[in-house]
Amino acid sequence: MQEPTDVKYYPSDEPVRLGLEHFNRGSYGISQRYFKDAVEKSPKDVTAWIGLAASYDRLRRFDLADQAYARAIRLGGETVQILNDQGYSYMLRGNLSAARRKFEKAYSLDPGNPVIANNLELLNGSRRFIERPPNNQP
Repeated sequence: MQEPTDVKYYPSDEPVRLGLEHFNRGSYGISQRYFKDAVEKSPKDVTAWIGLAASYDRLRRFDLADQAYARAIRLGGETVQILNDQGYSYMLRGNLSAARRKFEKAYSLDPGNPVIANNLELLNGSRRFIERPPNNQP
């Protein structure tokens, strides 16, 4: 049994918890502030960097999101989660080709992941929605 005194405290734990809570509520500006606080307190916390990147995506600050993803990759490598999140980021930007590459790479690493499968389906739906037949010109 683990004693409470045996549990290590990480300075970014509370801001990450609050960042996730606000992100899940859709309060992306607030989540961004908590995740930024977390990475300042613990710059090697990959979870905090991914949360910060995702918050920036939702705020449409893709330049800052790219920087946060790059930092997370330097710290933890190209994980399934990062690849999936980057794919979603590219989808938000309208760069569907880059999104597909990221989703497919994530899917190749974890083919049973329902989130990635759902994102690929969402991407396929987006592509069908925006592609128009040539005879439908203005």
